[in-house]
Amino acid sequence: MIALSFPGIPAHWRLSIASHGHESQPVVVIDGFVREPEDWVEDAALLSFRAMGEHYPGVRAMVPRATLAPLLDALAPVARGVFGLTALAVVDAFYSIVTTPPAALAPIQRMPHVDEVSPTRLALLHYLSRDDRGGTAFFRHRATGYETIDAARLDPYRVALAADVATHGLPAPGFIDGDTTLFEEVARHRGVFNRAILYRSNSLHCAAIPPDTVFTADPMAGRLTVNTFLEGAACGAPATV
Repeated sequence: MIALSFPGIPAHWRLSIASHGHESQPVVVIDGFVREPEDWVEDAALLSFRAMGEHYPGVRAMVPRATLAPLLDALAPVARGVFGLTALAVVDAFYSIVTTPPAALAPIQRMPHVDEVSPTRLALLHYLSRDDRGGTAFFRHRATGYETIDAARLDPYRVALAADVATHGLPAPGFIDGDTTLFEEVARHRGVFNRAILYRSNSLHCAAIPPDTVFTADPMAGRLTVNTFLEGAACGAPATV
């Protein structure tokens, strides 16, 4: 990874960038993301969590957008310099806790996924668990070679994935861990406490969850993250990739 700095970013940020895979997709890694991470954990402990949708293997609670406003301002030069995006806006933001044990995962939760096909959508993942053995992994689909799925690739990817499943069957229950018959892992970032990673939402990725993780809904003890999805406006080629 390459250490970076941008004018106007917080002095306590330790920022680096990694470009992974054949497509050289950038992932920005920010250690020391917030000054008081314990406050975020304590705030989460006061909220009511519930399942939201069929994709996330756990429970979630909404993060007030006002809480994120200062972070968006700080991220602005990074988004512009690395991803060529400006005018960031929050689409969704959740406190999230993984609570589904490996044996209970639905088929869609056993494979890498994308959050959105738009190249102007970013994902910001903030790790707030003291158990840093896991993290987030990024993948290449073997049959197509795709590491990102945009609108033009979506239908061919779905066709190829269906053919994969018809030939090889569904993945066995469990969180994906490294290379499989269908996917090749191209990068992995550890979920270090108070680290955030910023990446394009159309990158194939999946949570890296050790099988002996404590699958509790308690924010003080579980695998707590803040998952924020940002939309930006393209402003030309990024200055740094």
